[in-house]
Amino acid sequence: MSHDPNCIFCKIIAGQIPSKKVFEDDDVLAFHDINPWAPVHILLVPKRHIASMVDVTPEDQAVLGKMMVLAPRLMAELGVTGGFRQVINTGPDGGQEVYHVHMHVMGGPRPWLKG
Repeated sequence: MSHDPNCIFCKIIAGQIPSKKVFEDDDVLAFHDINPWAPVHILLVPKRHIASMVDVTPEDQAVLGKMMVLAPRLMAELGVTGGFRQVINTGPDGGQEVYHVHMHVMGGPRPWLKG
């Protein structure tokens, strides 16, 4: 499995940096975002280091599909019932800050809509 020793998500996957895990198997780690944008905000990360969606190959199809199927299950387990948002930022113009593919999954009431 590919690993980048300088990548913060690779360090989280390796257990070198703590995280509040939601799910883990051989392929994917899901954990709560440390700077949430919604009441429930988790990150789904493939354990194999893939820097960006630009670097995805057919070999990555299964793990990316697993992440898409896993997201609604985890949101339901976390009590999200009114829908959720899935976002993958890609590259500098796409707002990617950590260069390890990750999917933000955000749910719960959106406080900025109140008023």
